[in-house]
Amino acid sequence: MDRETRTFAERHYRDLGGRVPGCGGSAPSSVTFIQSPDAFSYADFVKGFLLPNLPCVFSSAFTESWGSRRRWVTSAGKPDFDYLLQKYGDVVVPVANCGVREYNSNPKEHMPFRDYISYWKEYIQGGCSSPRGCLYLKDWHLCRDSLVDDLEDIFTLPVYFSSDWLNEFWDVLNVDDYRFVYAGPRGTWSPFHADIFRSFSWSVNICGRKKWLFFPPGQEEALRDCHGNLPYDVTAPELLDTRLYPRMQHSSLPLEVIQEAGEMIFVPSGWHHQVYNLDDTISINHNWVNGCNLAHMWRFLQQELQAVQQEVREWKDSMPDWHHHCQVIMKACTGINFEEFYHFLKVIAEKRLLVLRQGLKGDTGVSTGLGLGLQQAAFDVGRLADVLASVVAHPDFQRVDTSAFSPQPEELLQQLEDSVAAAEAL
Repeated sequence: MDRETRTFAERHYRDLGGRVPGCGGSAPSSVTFIQSPDAFSYADFVKGFLLPNLPCVFSSAFTESWGSRRRWVTSAGKPDFDYLLQKYGDVVVPVANCGVREYNSNPKEHMPFRDYISYWKEYIQGGCSSPRGCLYLKDWHLCRDSLVDDLEDIFTLPVYFSSDWLNEFWDVLNVDDYRFVYAGPRGTWSPFHADIFRSFSWSVNICGRKKWLFFPPGQEEALRDCHGNLPYDVTAPELLDTRLYPRMQHSSLPLEVIQEAGEMIFVPSGWHHQVYNLDDTISINHNWVNGCNLAHMWRFLQQELQAVQQEVREWKDSMPDWHHHCQVIMKACTGINFEEFYHFLKVIAEKRLLVLRQGLKGDTGVSTGLGLGLQQAAFDVGRLADVLASVVAHPDFQRVDTSAFSPQPEELLQQLEDSVAAAEAL
């Protein structure tokens, strides 16, 4: 991030006046298609899409050098099953059954990759049908299970998505990540959802095509049924029943995007979507959070805690440590609670504070392994300070036992605010 972009971004958040960006807006009439890597900078992406929280599609020129686009795909543009079996045949992968609804998702099982490829071939031979159902390989943590050298031969992280706090944090913990491979035959699909923690995501079709149905933040509210639940499938005929879906008359048509082979799609924070594979398709997908959508993540976590508290409110007076139990339930349901969110902010903050402190001393040679420049670090610290101030002031966070935290939340907030003031000169 250069100084001009940082200034533009900081002014954007000041103008918001504390509101969460990109919520409740109307859908654009179309999704911008970005043709040439040479004519599109990181600053262009920040100003045109990250800050306004709008989707876009990058042409296949952005991924033409990826090894996976050469090795995973036949000359006819189909998945190269022989190569994939040789490389990954013994890997155990998660597989969802698209033909079975389990709440608003699909049940999963695990199987060796070679068994899934065998199923896939049989599904094709059966005219896109199988007695085993419609199985979709989803959420395969290929990056977590691979060596760095192997990954460099599969894909190159696009610079536009390189400020990735979510995976930076989980890499430090060394227990998980949010980098996935999806693979499945024509007809596999993902039900209506918004991405985890209201993160951004990006998705590249290594081969095949996808159809995306997008709803901007807030428009999903008109799709809730009479009980307040979001639909499993936004194309289901039952949504036309106004008794079940009384707000449907206020809903807008989704923004439809066809993503071709090699193309890369940016999914903004909080945009609900439903996705179909139109061909035999393999994609690489990452979820990510940074300073531009950190407020979305924090807002989502507050809403999740409120939902838990509402669900168990009848035991509030009789259950000792009710607030603590709500945090435990929240972590079990969501994957993170207020305590872990603070540790997430701390890990991200400490690396950026180090970059700023060294930069203010004139030492720009410090390395955090993240490729952070001074302007990016300064912007990140400003966003961290704003959100941490809200966290520290939140009544439910004040009930969290922080006695063992180091540094204490108020101390870290002070460090961030001091650095924000010092960074004005950068």
